[in-house]
Amino acid sequence: MLLKNMSDYFTKKELLLWIGSILTILISFILFKGDNTLSLIASLIGVTSLIFCAKGNPFGQFLIIIFSLLYGIISFSYAYYGEMITYLGMTAPIALFSMITWLKNPYEGNKSEVEVKHLKLKDIIPMIILTVIVTFVFYFILDYFILDYFNTANLIPSTFSVTTSFLAIYLTTKRSPFYAVAYAANDLVLIVLWSIAAKTNITYVSVVVCFAVFLLNDIYGFINWQKMHKRQTTVEMCQ
Repeated sequence: MLLKNMSDYFTKKELLLWIGSILTILISFILFKGDNTLSLIASLIGVTSLIFCAKGNPFGQFLIIIFSLLYGIISFSYAYYGEMITYLGMTAPIALFSMITWLKNPYEGNKSEVEVKHLKLKDIIPMIILTVIVTFVFYFILDYFILDYFNTANLIPSTFSVTTSFLAIYLTTKRSPFYAVAYAANDLVLIVLWSIAAKTNITYVSVVVCFAVFLLNDIYGFINWQKMHKRQTTVEMCQ
């Protein structure tokens, strides 16, 4: 029943993207002898959340909350405390807020599709100011507090990860298609971070592959949200 419902809800291209993403993550986990089952579970939940988010479905935000909790634990295991703080202290709670926001703003009463919003100047200015503040605050926290006590690995990439993560979740709450662009930028940062980790532990290559798959899904998310925005706007103009 679940598979039938998914085949009715998702297009063939979306199902192909999701299944291909799942298989890629599983194969990389096996090939690179991944021994962290929690990492595998988090990756599968994460990539599934993206295909739902690409459709503007609030369920995707619920899955992001679960992924954030698991990813925070994984980051702690490799001393990426910036990642841990970002996902547990920022991404997870704001994903909850985003889920509520999406549920309150369905497109024409359809709870499975959020109404896409066009960013205005009043949204952009606070975004820039808050992003700068968050970046400097987290850099200070990671460098002067966390680094001294926990030896945070790769400070600069970790700080950039905070920046891109904040941009992504801010744009998500605003229901903007550009949330996916910010997440794609975050994926690139995380690919760099975990590539560095993979130099000392080859099993982390599977995490790199995971975020490469996330990048592909976020690119699709942006494309599909643009289509959703165009369709919703066209319908409104015809009414």
